[in-house]
Amino acid sequence: MPSLACPVRRELEDLSVDLTDKAARLAGAVRPAIQIAIGDLVRSMNCYYSNLIEGHDTHPADIERALKRDYSNEPKKRDLQNEAVAHIAVQNMIDTGEAPPAVSENFIQWTHKEFCSRLPDTLLHVTDPATKEMINVIPGHYRERDVEVGRHLPPEPSALPRMLERFANAYNLERLGRVDRVIAVAASHHRLAWIHPFLDGNGRVTRLFSHAMMKEIGIGSALWSISRGFARNVERYKETLMRADLPRQGDRDGRGALSEAGLAEFCRFFLETAIDQVEYMSDMLDTARLLDRLERHVAIAAVEKRLPKESYPLLREAFLVGSFARGKAGMLIGASPAKARPILKTLLMAGYLTSETPKSPVRLAFPTTTLEDVFPRLYPAR
Repeated sequence: MPSLACPVRRELEDLSVDLTDKAARLAGAVRPAIQIAIGDLVRSMNCYYSNLIEGHDTHPADIERALKRDYSNEPKKRDLQNEAVAHIAVQNMIDTGEAPPAVSENFIQWTHKEFCSRLPDTLLHVTDPATKEMINVIPGHYRERDVEVGRHLPPEPSALPRMLERFANAYNLERLGRVDRVIAVAASHHRLAWIHPFLDGNGRVTRLFSHAMMKEIGIGSALWSISRGFARNVERYKETLMRADLPRQGDRDGRGALSEAGLAEFCRFFLETAIDQVEYMSDMLDTARLLDRLERHVAIAAVEKRLPKESYPLLREAFLVGSFARGKAGMLIGASPAKARPILKTLLMAGYLTSETPKSPVRLAFPTTTLEDVFPRLYPAR
């Protein structure tokens, strides 16, 4: 991992400790069963914002429909829905431990292959800006030609295996202390983007890599997404990445080929963004305030005849306990099982509750209809 000057290093160490502490408190405050519901929500959010950074704006409701295999008849919208489903599938595999170790060449190729192999052919090509030639993107294959990314000229193709081997060695988590691991997440995000291993998909692979790396060191989880922070300040994200691309600016700018000051600025932005997103989700997931927002949402939906007025006690139970048996619904609303069954069915059909099988216990879910009321500012206003 690149060395950093003492004053800058101390600042990054302080940010790392702050992030570690706040992420741990967030993870400890949310019950495991609720983490599943929040995880489903945050994976969709992470996908939305990661794709938005790339200029692909897929409405959350379209993502939700795609996850239910309800695709648009409009080809462009359908392609973006498939792209969203691919992103969510890969992050889900990372979250459930099905991915290789993050800091490895294997992970980088695996992520690109898993993501791109799920895309339609219409999204698996790039156009050479000089020749206008259409070039196919092969899932998991490193690029075999030079590319230009803004003002940055990534390493030539023949250097990629060597560069990625050095990358994996430099950010080997087993060789780093607890605080250095957190700083390494930020620094490696830029360095992987700088290497630019693939013809296309590098941004998504890099953000998924950072998500996986944070999970491995114990600060990341399915409860928050740094991509939301990047997308909400996308110009600064791209600007600080670009500044870290610069060559060393004189003898006092580190000892490597790239600017140490530029890398330090990006690391500061990365860590501050992560802290901001953890704080936002900590506020959103405060039990008393979340239940208050959920109760108000249900009351409005009941007045508008979208939900039965007896819905809230069932949702509250699912939130507080994690899940409950279907036969308990009547007792929770003070009604007979016969009266409770259609209420439960409505909540399941509307996506507020979910279950693994038609007879298994139900747990809480958050359909897009709840987002504006229950998770304000989670997505940009439209």
